[in-house]
Amino acid sequence: MSLTVKRNKFRFYPDPKRIITRFYRPSSDKRVEMIIKNILNLSEEETYLVLDQILKNFSKRHRNISKILKKNYAEVKEIVKRLKINYKGISKKKKLLIGAYFTQEYSIESAAFFNPSIVLDPNQFNLEEGETRVIISFRATGEGHISSIVFRSAIIDENNKIAVVDPGYLVDVPETIKRYVYDKKRFKQKFEEIEHDGAILNNILGRLNDKFIYGELMGSIVEVLKDEKLSEYDKDEINRIKWFATSHYETTYSLDTALSERVIFPVSYSETNGIEDARFVRFTNDNGKITYYATYTAYNGRAILSTLLETKDFYNFKIEPLNGKYAINKGMALFPRKINGKYAMISRYDGYANYIMFSDNLNVWQNAKKIQEPTFPWEFTKVGNSGSPLETEKGWLLITHGVGPMRRYSLGAILLNLEDPSKVIARLKEPLLMPNEEERDGYVPNIVYSCGSIILNDELIIPYAMSDYASTFATISLDELFDEMVFE
Repeated sequence: MSLTVKRNKFRFYPDPKRIITRFYRPSSDKRVEMIIKNILNLSEEETYLVLDQILKNFSKRHRNISKILKKNYAEVKEIVKRLKINYKGISKKKKLLIGAYFTQEYSIESAAFFNPSIVLDPNQFNLEEGETRVIISFRATGEGHISSIVFRSAIIDENNKIAVVDPGYLVDVPETIKRYVYDKKRFKQKFEEIEHDGAILNNILGRLNDKFIYGELMGSIVEVLKDEKLSEYDKDEINRIKWFATSHYETTYSLDTALSERVIFPVSYSETNGIEDARFVRFTNDNGKITYYATYTAYNGRAILSTLLETKDFYNFKIEPLNGKYAINKGMALFPRKINGKYAMISRYDGYANYIMFSDNLNVWQNAKKIQEPTFPWEFTKVGNSGSPLETEKGWLLITHGVGPMRRYSLGAILLNLEDPSKVIARLKEPLLMPNEEERDGYVPNIVYSCGSIILNDELIIPYAMSDYASTFATISLDELFDEMVFE
């Protein structure tokens, strides 16, 4: 293969110093009560000395440690009330100290920094001629293999030289997390897009008003669970309802955070074990306005849920599940605009081949057509996409990945018809990128993987992960790539 792939020497490595705080709760309320009682028995002077040391040790590691401690105190306030004390008389310092005992640090990037995607930054101001600002998203993994989405900013010049902006020192979770106010009719309609018998859902919703919040839904579920005659299927159905409900939320980040300081950490029940492989796309709406979407896999340790993230500014994010018969499995990638009046998505709902889906509704996907299955030895195990299709004059360029012998992942490419992308018009017979000796050792060996590329200055720029551990870039001439493709 004569295709020239220019590998960048820059590396994104895991960094254990990138930390957030998480609410920590022992396994039993009894232990929580014991901790609180011990703190309340301290004198005000002892409280001050312990708290003062905590603030000195952690104030430089977090933007507002006092606010964090106050928030985590609120998480156990109900238990404080049960202790039959004058909880209103508890001093501010004691409340903060209680919050400290139910707070822990978490290193979001300590294990791996991988599976990147790249999009144009909505902010293209204050640049030199020929420069382009981009946003690169990553899957960051820490203790317990919990994954989150993190970002880096970079500037690419007219020669496609990439200058990555040094990340900010602090890392922040959202300033606010807003749960939805649900409309009963809408909730039922959306959930019915998932196959179920309806009886349990009707029982739960029948106890609620036309508008309800998440807490009221959980209260209704508690009442339904009191029925000792519930079958295991009924209980599974209730878990699916809870999973579905917690998957709708919005987050807002403080305006004084840099892009690299914002982390989308698992919030909902459906993603407690991680947010995996976000594929970002800059989507042009019919009115010409831009919205950024990302499809990702929410994982709760037992099941996965295909999820859609939406933002216009990378400060405010809206998250909700993707629905429909074919909105399942990993690796969904949205086209950057509608095609013939419909949204279009690449998927691998069967875990083996690439499919294309069309829909009038961005959140509902009820049909799929196979467009590619494993053909060559380097992809005999399965194929999938490596990000959203890229529009070119010759067609939609879809970067793919294939799994071959020894479970080695390689990147490939196919070209889809511009007007009817269900038609494959060209493909690479050989891999576009395979792991070399430097890239084949890592958390999961022998893998190169990407979640989204970009075309600039007549070159394809692919950010990619090396063996599920670290990440880098490769650039390929678009003309050379097309010359290597076999047209059908």
